[in-house]
Amino acid sequence: MSAAFSLPPTPATPAVPPAPLVSVVVPAHNEEAYLEEALTAIVEGMRVRHLAGEVVVVENGSTDRTVGVARRAAAGRPEIRVLQLRRPDYGAALRAGFRAARGELVANFDVDLVDLAFLDRALDRLGADPSLDVVIGTKRGAGADDRRTAGRRLVTGAFSLVMRYGFGLRVSDTHGLKLLRADPLRPLVDRVRSSRDLFDTELVLRAERAGLRLAEIPVTVEEQRPPRTPIVRRVPRTLAGLAGLRLRLWQADRRVGERP
Repeated sequence: MSAAFSLPPTPATPAVPPAPLVSVVVPAHNEEAYLEEALTAIVEGMRVRHLAGEVVVVENGSTDRTVGVARRAAAGRPEIRVLQLRRPDYGAALRAGFRAARGELVANFDVDLVDLAFLDRALDRLGADPSLDVVIGTKRGAGADDRRTAGRRLVTGAFSLVMRYGFGLRVSDTHGLKLLRADPLRPLVDRVRSSRDLFDTELVLRAERAGLRLAEIPVTVEEQRPPRTPIVRRVPRTLAGLAGLRLRLWQADRRVGERP
């Protein structure tokens, strides 16, 4: 009588989670006091809306317990992924988060500016207009309510004037809340050379120059914590960064003009 043999069971192939509709990128540097509340608001907001989404937290160069807070928030919340960068750099954090995002759409929330109402309206705009690529939450457009200090409003206004008349930017704001379609976003992210405060400014500017369609939604903003960098230090750094950006764009335009 021949012995019966059975093959060992085939290991189950790990299930690949479906790609989310929205990836929310959240840069985090020394945010231990605010990060848990922000992530909870985003995750619970997506769950209540039955929105298939993920949150990509990009900790960058923190010297406090931000990493631990992020990991604790991610425990038991499969929506949250945590990335780490060694150096503090807001722009590098955005770049890393945008590259890691798996969603069809990518949103940018700062820890001190979480606005699910903006996300609702931006999703409606993109859903209603397939030709629209970027929705920006503007602090300066009609209907916006900027409740920050007079000094910060003045700097924002001056920056907007520089961008409009020095760079030809048509939208009124570049920092803060944004929702973007991932496919046209990715090649632009790789072209951006600015870091720190100007990464998203260059990204929005390149989006306009590439012919993408942008729209703005007025938002309400108010300070939740003191600014990370004093204005007296940030302004010279920003001006130097804008000068470098203007030179790079001029060189790029010149190369295009010289092509046969």
